Amino acid sequence: MRITKHQRQHRVAKLLEVRAVGSQAQLVELLAAEGIEATQTTVSRDLEELGAVKVRLPGGDTAYALPELPTQQIAPGDHLRRVLGEWAVEVAHSQNLVVLRTPPGCAHVVGSALDRSGLDGVLGTVAGDDTVLVVVDERHGGLSVAAQLASLAGLRAPEGAQGPTGPGQPGETTKKKGRS
Repeated sequence: MRITKHQRQHRVAKLLEVRAVGSQAQLVELLAAEGIEATQTTVSRDLEELGAVKVRLPGGDTAYALPELPTQQIAPGDHLRRVLGEWAVEVAHSQNLVVLRTPPGCAHVVGSALDRSGLDGVLGTVAGDDTVLVVVDERHGGLSVAAQLASLAGLRAPEGAQGPTGPGQPGETTKKKGRS
């Protein structure tokens, strides 16, 4: 079966997660068993692009392993503070949603930083061109997370917020001081 490079690399990563694969030839065979055609050269390139490394297993054998995927790594708090400080220009909230505005073309940077932040209460993001929708766990609420994100970005907290957990009204907006 012919599949795209990204589909094949996804399958390679999944195989490395569940099996000890000691050689490129073994990986070619495992892919073939799933109906995926790949040459040793292609698999070698895939392993390099995925950042796979050989690690020693208990008992002395070696196998390919992938470092933690960037989307699964938790970014340091300073990274989120820098990204929000640079790119977030407005914060609004309603119920369990937060909307972050950015300059055109920058929302994906903010969304990715939030996704990798491990910020308590953030379930995930959807980024457009200049807007990031942050879906918040109902137990935390939009106001609490909006206040925390505004603080990290150097924006005024939403009216009625007393720190990250204060009361407030849905739909309140904060804007960057000195910017419009």
